[in-house]
Amino acid sequence: MGMQINSRSSSQGRGKRRRPMSEINVTPFVDVMLVLLIVFMVTAPLLTVGIPVELPETKASDALSDDQAPLVVTVQEDGSVSLQKNIMDADTLIARLQAIVDENPSVELYVRGDRRVPYGTVIGVMDMIKSAGMSRVKLVTKLADE
Repeated sequence: MGMQINSRSSSQGRGKRRRPMSEINVTPFVDVMLVLLIVFMVTAPLLTVGIPVELPETKASDALSDDQAPLVVTVQEDGSVSLQKNIMDADTLIARLQAIVDENPSVELYVRGDRRVPYGTVIGVMDMIKSAGMSRVKLVTKLADE
């Protein structure tokens, strides 16, 4: 009774070549695509919303002087509008802003609105500012306490 060696059993662990896969495995591709989709869905809204920050104080010599200070339009709780600290009506505000733009087209304007003022009121003031020719308008916010 001779010993027979099965060629399959002796070569299973070593040297056996597999046939190349002729099919594409789509599952990892779909997994990666779903992860990327979720990442973009989460980050896209964050890119469109600005984050308010509190700027550090400085004592640098090149700080803005009073004549270089940025313009500030304030919308108060009762709906009154003021440029710097002077309360004025819409026509006067537009005329003053047009004169300022004629003198310095690159001037920046900051809009401060009381949080109890309706959103439409602040947008109306910003519309007046844009109609006066101001192109650099920024909203001022306060950091929320955590």
